[in-house]
Amino acid sequence: MKRTKQLLGAVSSVALIAFSTAPAYAAGTQAGQPITNEVFVDYQVGGFDQTQVSDTDTITVDRKIDLTVAETGNIGRTQVSPNQTQAVIEFEVTNLSNDVADFVLTATPAAGNDFTLTNIIIFVDADADGEYDVGEEVTYLDELAADGVQQVLVAADIPVTATAGQTADIVLTAQAAEGGTIGVEGDIYDATNTSDDTEANTEDGTVNAANVDTVLADGAGDDDAVEDGAFSDTDGYVVAAADVSVSKASTIISDPVNGTSNPKPIPGAVVEYCIAVTNGPGAALATAVNVADTLPVDLEIDDVFGVFIDGTVDGTGDCNADGTDNANSNFVDNALGTPDEVSGTLSDLPASTTRTLYFRATIN
Repeated sequence: MKRTKQLLGAVSSVALIAFSTAPAYAAGTQAGQPITNEVFVDYQVGGFDQTQVSDTDTITVDRKIDLTVAETGNIGRTQVSPNQTQAVIEFEVTNLSNDVADFVLTATPAAGNDFTLTNIIIFVDADADGEYDVGEEVTYLDELAADGVQQVLVAADIPVTATAGQTADIVLTAQAAEGGTIGVEGDIYDATNTSDDTEANTEDGTVNAANVDTVLADGAGDDDAVEDGAFSDTDGYVVAAADVSVSKASTIISDPVNGTSNPKPIPGAVVEYCIAVTNGPGAALATAVNVADTLPVDLEIDDVFGVFIDGTVDGTGDCNADGTDNANSNFVDNALGTPDEVSGTLSDLPASTTRTLYFRATIN
């Protein structure tokens, strides 16, 4: 226990008046701030006023280390896609200490993740674009003032093998460290690197003329203990994947013998191919859906008929004749004996939706 004590001589008819001055801080009075308290004593002897006596006492405010780390931005996990790179989650580090401090940052995958996160980067978004840019990465926050708040972002890559509904979390930990020198990461404050409550020592045990000790007052975060000079919080990702499937069916339209009446797949017959692309229930929106079909050399593209996209299917899965002719699609009619090519880009594909691409070819 710290204690200072001043004694005054014995008096009679005593009146005590105390004064103190201390600036107000949301995080508490600034570490190193002297607090002086002065007392005055008035008294009489034989009914006559005597000379007032006084004394002062000064204490120096110690350093209280406290901090929090909290996820911000999205409520809950951030939605990501398989194979997404530099997926960003947001945190805030708040210095609740009564002194400037550095904060050493670490980001580690949480236990029990459904998939492995790679290329984890901690950064401060200097240009406020919400994305990681080369040069924005940090390993510590430098000289964060008392009551200061700093946004910290973490980016990671999602593997292409991640599937819908899988989750992976990251634990961001901020460890308080000694501030006071711009551009230099200070010595960390932890349970083995603080004072023993003797005013002659600082957090590292050296002589401290200012009589400023360091007291750890932080709470327990998600992955750290109470009063260890650190605080951690967990945020992460949930995969929202598309569930895309494709089916291809053929219908004989006509042949040179039977015409359109019960046509057979003989040389010269016209075949219509229906390619149906479906996104499953509850799946994420599929975009840039490109269909490419290289025909066997036994087929010759019907470039008069063209290529139709974004149609629907009937109850049997065959294409309805409601696609858009040749819009955003291509076909290559190569020389005889060389495979022809058909391609087209479908409109975005929401969950539980089927879009089609269909075309016709002639059997050689």
